[in-house]
Amino acid sequence: MTLQDSQKPRSALSSKAENTSDSIVFSVRHFAAVLIARNREFLRDRSSWAWNIIFPIMLIAGLAVLFGDNDRALYKIGVYPSADQAAPFFNMRHLGFVQVDSLAGGVQSVERHQLDMLVNVTERQYWINDSSPGGYITERILLGSGSGDFGKQLVSGKAVRYVDWVVPGVLGMNMMFTCLFGVGYVIVRYRKSGVLKRLKATPLGALEFLTAQVVSRLWLVLAITWVVFLGTNFFLDFTMHGSYLVLALVLLIGAFSLITMGLLVAAQTASEELAGGLLNLFTWPMMMLSGVWFSLEGAHPLIRMFAQILPLTHVVQSARSVMIDGDGLAQVGLSLIYLACFSLACLVLGARLFKWE
Repeated sequence: MTLQDSQKPRSALSSKAENTSDSIVFSVRHFAAVLIARNREFLRDRSSWAWNIIFPIMLIAGLAVLFGDNDRALYKIGVYPSADQAAPFFNMRHLGFVQVDSLAGGVQSVERHQLDMLVNVTERQYWINDSSPGGYITERILLGSGSGDFGKQLVSGKAVRYVDWVVPGVLGMNMMFTCLFGVGYVIVRYRKSGVLKRLKATPLGALEFLTAQVVSRLWLVLAITWVVFLGTNFFLDFTMHGSYLVLALVLLIGAFSLITMGLLVAAQTASEELAGGLLNLFTWPMMMLSGVWFSLEGAHPLIRMFAQILPLTHVVQSARSVMIDGDGLAQVGLSLIYLACFSLACLVLGARLFKWE
């Protein structure tokens, strides 16, 4: 054995010890190199960092328009046929008065928590929903305002609880986040990691790939939605006057439209930061203006018109009408046609704009 051979094990042990030491000791130089590289990557992606500045400004401006008015109405009161301007009650601040076309429609709005109170000025009567906190407050204000005697009328039929009214919105909102972020981020990650570049070399077409993504996400979203609905319904016993098959059709077409919207966002996006900003651009308006948590009765006509463009609005409204009003396909058909056309347009446009790299 030579001297050189006898030194080999010792050198190997020394090298192993050095590697172990390097793995334990924190290197500021390595940390700084990675930090600088990541910062440069972010700053060079102008669309991402610009969006991180623009989106918060847009969000704050939108919230200021919707909720920035100090004199905005805290309670919404339906009036039939018109308000009595001589009565003190109809001149109070922070009470929003909405003229209704018919008593039957106004009573239905009170049942569904879209109005806190309905007042018949001619017959000196008012309607409230006993399960509505806003109805209790507005009743006390009316009786204590010195506007004269009004007779109390209970809403016809079973009063709708707030949980019955809000559950379609919660289900729709959960579907929205699962569809948009579940599809959008996955495709962006595929593109960023080079998976789409490899798939481009195969005979797979863009429409085939996107359709497979839609179907894969669709059954998963529907399964989760029905598990949540049936599980909570077992304990809360939601109001359900319509058909479960019609409700399933509404959720099916609604989920399809939201998934195709996510595909459209991810058609050309290669940055996860930009994808997150674009997805938030879609989710926030729908969460605020689609009637998820509160009704848009009495809102500005332009806001209500814009809300009708959003697919989640039609999903929530159709699900509520099926569950609470017992409506069938004839009543929700227009909303389903709109959602189907919206889905087809997003799918075709997303396929045409889709980039593998």
